[in-house]
Amino acid sequence: MKKILQKEEGVLRQIVKDVSLSDIKTPKIQKIIKEMSSALKSQDDGVAIAAPQIGYPFSIFIVSGKIFHKDFLKEEGLSKIPNKNIPNDLIFINPKISKLSKEKEWLPEGCLSVRWLYGKTFRSKKATVTAYDENGKKFTRGASGLLAQIFQHETDHLKGILFIDHAKDVVEELPK
Repeated sequence: MKKILQKEEGVLRQIVKDVSLSDIKTPKIQKIIKEMSSALKSQDDGVAIAAPQIGYPFSIFIVSGKIFHKDFLKEEGLSKIPNKNIPNDLIFINPKISKLSKEKEWLPEGCLSVRWLYGKTFRSKKATVTAYDENGKKFTRGASGLLAQIFQHETDHLKGILFIDHAKDVVEELPK
């Protein structure tokens, strides 16, 4: 499994390249998507991952299907839920935020590539993204709440921006 890179790695500060539409279904891009999904699943607290986080400077991010499970926000987490009950991950290739709400709020945030720092970021409450799925089909998805925050966090990764670049009240919280 590919290791999740940490904030010191140069690829996390690069602006990524779009994936050419003719390459989406190639073994190379499909392998990167599988590696991203595997790396994301290896992290109990992970909700999304961008390609640069495992070393690929491509415009791809994945949102874990677990955030759509009815029990996701419960205190005990998802460890007791059989995998067959968790919705599929969402794949976003060449994502572009097409709309952000003017209404914003400070939200708690962390990152798999900025272990174990957490802080508050000022994010739009709603976001709309246009992207391609793993089959090369174009789609647009609107979101609010956690998913809107994820859209903004992950598209920042694709521009070489880490949440700590604009967060406040950043603290280290080691796992218990």
